[in-house]
Parts: sequence; C-alpha cells; structure tokens
Amino acid sequence: MFCQAIHYVNANGAHTLHGRPIPYATGIKLANPNLEVIVIGGDGDLMGIGAEHLVHAGRRNVDLTVLMFDNGVYGLTKGQASPTLRRGVKTKALARPNIYDAINPVVLALSVGFTFVARGYAYDVKHLAYLIREAIRHKGSAFIDILQPCPTYNDVNTKEWYEARIYKLENEQGWDPVVRSPSEEEVTKKLTQAFLRGMEWGDKIPIGIFYQNEYVPTYEERIMEQMPNYLKAPPALSPLYGLMARQ
Repeated sequence: MFCQAIHYVNANGAHTLHGRPIPYATGIKLANPNLEVIVIGGDGDLMGIGAEHLVHAGRRNVDLTVLMFDNGVYGLTKGQASPTLRRGVKTKALARPNIYDAINPVVLALSVGFTFVARGYAYDVKHLAYLIREAIRHKGSAFIDILQPCPTYNDVNTKEWYEARIYKLENEQGWDPVVRSPSEEEVTKKLTQAFLRGMEWGDKIPIGIFYQNEYVPTYEERIMEQMPNYLKAPPALSPLYGLMARQ
C-alpha cells in the first residue's frame, strides 16, 4: 500500500512522493510478483500530477490494484478543485465556480487498458469491501474510483447528495461486466456498455463493476515470454551478485 492509509491497516507499505505511488508499486510488483500490491491515492494525486503513471499502468496491465479516493477537492491544501470536480461547480473553498472540465476516472481507466474497472462509495462499506476483494483477486490491472464526501471543503457532493443518486450496477437486470471470451466482438460489447454507464452522472450515478477481462496477458506474463524463469526467480528473490562473489 502506498499512502497514509497504511497507518490504519495491518500490512506492509510505503508512503511515497505525491503523484508517484504507481511507479513505486510497479517496481515492487515486478521485483517480487508473488506480492499482492495495492496502490492508494487521491483524485488530485492519481488524476493530476500522477495521471501519466495511471495511463501506463493500464496499458502494461501490471497485476496490481489501484484504489482512488475521489472527493473532488485537494483536501490537504485547503480545498482547491481537483481534476474530478465538474466545471461550473462552486464549493465553499472556491472563490468562483470551477472553470476546468472534469476527468472521468472510470472512462479514463477503461480507455487506457485497465482490465478491471469499478466504482465504489465510501459510506457503503460492505459493497466497497466486495469491490476491493474482487479487484485484488483479478488477474491484471485493477482500478476502483471510490466516491467519498469531503465534509471540510466540498459542501456540494455531500453524503446526502450521493445517496440520492447512487445505484448499484449488479441490481440492474441483465448487467454482466465480465468478458466471457477473447473474441473482438465480446470485448467491444463489454467495453461499449462500460463506457456508456461510466458516462452517467447527475441524477443517476452507477457504482459497481463496470468491466472485467482476464483474457489480456499481464505484464508479468509478457516478461516471461522473454525471460521464461522470471516467476521462478524474480529479482527480489535472487541473490545479489556482490554477495555471491564474497561467498
């Protein structure tokens, strides 16, 4: 895990530079692919200064999980608009309405190649725990956009505002986000429905799993094509050359 959240869970972790958790996590995962690696960051962290790292994590399909806390503001620096705050919205921390268009995290994750994409809600703990569990179990790059109110700086997207709009995708008749075969037709069908649901915002906001595809080879599997012994002897488990020489 990579953020201050590590102080609240019983797991090994590191608190890295703002905007840089994904490169650290990628290095750790590739050095020891036996580890379950979880990246935790905010919407300013992962959609702003770290957005380029998110893009490349998706296209590589590294087998790790990215959890993004999304409250629309920079909570640690007095409430400026984050990249996910909608244009025209004025929170109490802003002198004027936000003039930037918002990034849609679900659509971005889908478009750059994440093979598991979901959205959760911080106050629905049981449902969010289910999403996190499924993301960790997924073979490939997983991304969860976690909607959460900021009671200090965002007085627009409140708990009451979200709960009047949120609905669960799994409760929709016929909803199936899982790619069932590697055919181009099946992948296109599942991606298209995920994009359409991901664009919903306003009176109705979907949460749940938008897309899941385990037919895409992971980055670790791609490495094995050139280094067949990679998983048996990854860098973190190999003896150091200098240590071997001294012995």
